[in-house]
Amino acid sequence: MRVLYFGTYERDYPRNAQVISALRGACVDVIERHVSVWEANAQKWRAGAQAAARLALAEARLLRRPNEDFDVLIVGYPGHLDLTAARRVARGRPIVFNPLVSLYDTFVEDRRRFEPKSPAGRTLKAIDTRALRAADLVVADTKMNARFLADLAGLARERVEVCFVGAEERVFQPGWDPAEPFTALFVGKLIPLHGVATVLEAARIAPDIRFRVIGTGQLDQLLTERPPNVEHVAWVDYERLPGELHMAGCALGVFGTSEKAGRVIPNKAFQALACGVPLITADTPAARELLVGEQSALLVPPGDAQALAAAVRRLAGDPALAQRLAEGGLQAYCNHASERVLGERWRGLIEQLVQ
Repeated sequence: MRVLYFGTYERDYPRNAQVISALRGACVDVIERHVSVWEANAQKWRAGAQAAARLALAEARLLRRPNEDFDVLIVGYPGHLDLTAARRVARGRPIVFNPLVSLYDTFVEDRRRFEPKSPAGRTLKAIDTRALRAADLVVADTKMNARFLADLAGLARERVEVCFVGAEERVFQPGWDPAEPFTALFVGKLIPLHGVATVLEAARIAPDIRFRVIGTGQLDQLLTERPPNVEHVAWVDYERLPGELHMAGCALGVFGTSEKAGRVIPNKAFQALACGVPLITADTPAARELLVGEQSALLVPPGDAQALAAAVRRLAGDPALAQRLAEGGLQAYCNHASERVLGERWRGLIEQLVQ
């Protein structure tokens, strides 16, 4: 079985790196045709003549006649604009799209950068729809997101399957050994989805607890007036994140209140679970696809700073509970989201296409 992983996808983005690693672990031969566009670009989808020119050149390069033989082509994230080239290169062989997100949902509904009926909003929805319909199979990260993508593009539900995000296990391994004082660790892009405002308000409610925020993004300005018990680090190398997690008293997931926040389980939640770190995250339909409250994580209402502060204080004061959650979360990861499990899942989906 040979797979061509194809497009302008971000090679180092966890979803792509993890899928490739999981497939190879499942004895699938993965080759890549990658043209770099988005790497080292923090504003990936910002309009501009230079970005458009880079993308146009990349799409032309992707169209070259394939030298490789393969059974299935997978378009990686972000690859919404790569499907036209993918269909030509595939020459009738099955195409799988690994979109991770809807562009419309991300930039219109979640981040509110465009109005729904604006030219940009309509264009993003059209790009989403065309890309999703061009694939023989779309693989979403949760059941909730699969339903959303199917409805967005008018696809039959059987054309959208689910495979959790997971974590790249060459990097994220168990090793939780919390340092003193207890620290609640938040890692991620500072975007509305993650609910950093809720985290900061929880820190104000619990001034006796140390919080550490790693990341930067759209809501950076919220950190300028952070309470004194919140440490902010703008950037930590990807390879160093496990060390940060291993020392934390607990990891914080997402707490946003948007519809999208209810449909996703972010990279950082899987990474914390893979490292055996107790996790606190919002109680959402997506989270409950993987987690059980009080067993594999503490689940709190989205946007509820009081509940988040209480959960952090509870873990800080109850080491036995923290240990149980650490073990339960790692077990949930191993059972449902490890590279072994996801590799078998991805291989099974691909084999169905080539039968």
